[in-house]
Amino acid sequence: MNYLAHIALSQPNSYSLVGNLLGDFCKGVQIDMLPQAVRQGLANHRAVDHFTDHHPLVRNAKTHFSAQRRRFAGIALDMLFDHFLIRHWPAFYSQPFAAVKQQIYSDIAAAEHLMPPEMAATMRNVYQKDWFASYEQLPSLGYALDRIAQRIRFTNQFSGVIEEIEPVYSKLEHDFLQFYPQLQQHVQQLALEQN
Repeated sequence: MNYLAHIALSQPNSYSLVGNLLGDFCKGVQIDMLPQAVRQGLANHRAVDHFTDHHPLVRNAKTHFSAQRRRFAGIALDMLFDHFLIRHWPAFYSQPFAAVKQQIYSDIAAAEHLMPPEMAATMRNVYQKDWFASYEQLPSLGYALDRIAQRIRFTNQFSGVIEEIEPVYSKLEHDFLQFYPQLQQHVQQLALEQN
């Protein structure tokens, strides 16, 4: 899952927010020196990723990508799932997404002091450039995916991956709508974070 889903599956406090986003920024971080609530959030992040990566619907979704792009199918699906989460937000959460998004951005800004420098810089871009708005429409999601392809440090054929998503969009959307409630339930049952 990508940033939005990790935030949505976190507890409503700064430590949980940081921990649930930290999974992508752990390099060089002394985990055992973090506050316990941040470590619990990180454990939740890792549990979400493990459940997602091993779920039959997600594994099957990766088979829709061509051989040259399959290596990056997880990245594409993570961002596509954030797109679907925004699109179907009212099915999972009671507050309107527009209001939640602004609160998320405010919370990220307030929690920057708890983040490693690379994470803080990325999260600053998330709220200053309104990344979640770019996830709302498929063309802008395709552009965001192409930007990731440009940042990969080796030659790749990830750029243009949206062309492989479009023909199976409805199927992937259907899979997400089955998968996400199972993920929510899994997180609730694990209860890795104290409220």
